[in-house]
Amino acid sequence: MTYTTTEKTNMETVRKFFEVGPSKGDLAAADALLAPGFSLHVPLPVAGPGIDAINNVITSCRAAFHGLNVTIEDMTADGDKVTCRFTARGEHKGEFMGLPPTGKPIAMTGIEIFRLENGKIGELWGEANLMGLMQQLGILPETTQ
Repeated sequence: MTYTTTEKTNMETVRKFFEVGPSKGDLAAADALLAPGFSLHVPLPVAGPGIDAINNVITSCRAAFHGLNVTIEDMTADGDKVTCRFTARGEHKGEFMGLPPTGKPIAMTGIEIFRLENGKIGELWGEANLMGLMQQLGILPETTQ
């Protein structure tokens, strides 16, 4: 697929966000990639609006999952939107959504859509396989095929 220069730049911004934010926990570097009016839409409990909300998600996930690293599996761009399919890996060493640590390794998949404005991330919609995560942690039984 051929991307415009803007689409390529947007994809690099999103890639850098994954690398410095969720994977390294560098909130200052991640914040620099977010627009002032940033808005977050995810199926997780978050405290605060905007940039505070994403920082809360990053901080709580990194506290819950030791060694958290997010790998972008696929990425595509269309105009001002970038879509990523990702896998987050870590070890459940801290409380997550009220669940005590299990010590189990996790590999959670998800998809996020980013809307960029003036080279910064203005909005993020995320969906994660929380049911699969709960199965990996032993909270829900594995499904049979």
